[in-house]
Amino acid sequence: MPLNLIKTLTCCLFISQAAWAVDLNSQLPSRLSEVKAGNKAIELLGYPVQLQQQAPDFKVVDDKFKTIQLSDFKGKTVLISVVPSVDTGICSLQTKRFNQEVSQVSDQVVMMTISTDLPFAQKRYCAQEKVEQLMVLSDAVWRDFGSNYGLLIKDMGILARAVLIIDSKGNLAYQQLVPVLAQEPDYAHSMAALAQITGKKS
Repeated sequence: MPLNLIKTLTCCLFISQAAWAVDLNSQLPSRLSEVKAGNKAIELLGYPVQLQQQAPDFKVVDDKFKTIQLSDFKGKTVLISVVPSVDTGICSLQTKRFNQEVSQVSDQVVMMTISTDLPFAQKRYCAQEKVEQLMVLSDAVWRDFGSNYGLLIKDMGILARAVLIIDSKGNLAYQQLVPVLAQEPDYAHSMAALAQITGKKS
């Protein structure tokens, strides 16, 4: 097959996939949230999860595009640090802080950061900032996590800042939705909640 034809078909495929992704997001329910970007309330897409309800499964990818699912960690407590982009200052601080906290938790706790950055960008960031303990995962491929938890920001394609804790039974036990996008979460509150949740388990 001629090289020019291959390039044309590849280009059409990417355009088709992009159009499908936009159409998918447009079909998601939306709600005006209390989260603000500057002084403006932002609209979130997806299906918010109530506390003490079963946390829906989701699939994201690691830096090698390997699929990672919540169900991979069945029986463990999972803390998810959600950031818009690791390439921004506040998100970087949040990611590095939770990377430090990993050493303080038991092996029955899984800690991860999820953003919509491409895996290539996440891999570069982790190498540059020495983020080696925390799992850093991408929701860029399917937007499955953001959609299933109601955290996808409409018209921006990024995630709202949050901290979620899913207990060993698979229920959403804690959620901190940060009210200002440019603000760090309350780390002490999150870690205290994690200690309480894992303490109940034991």
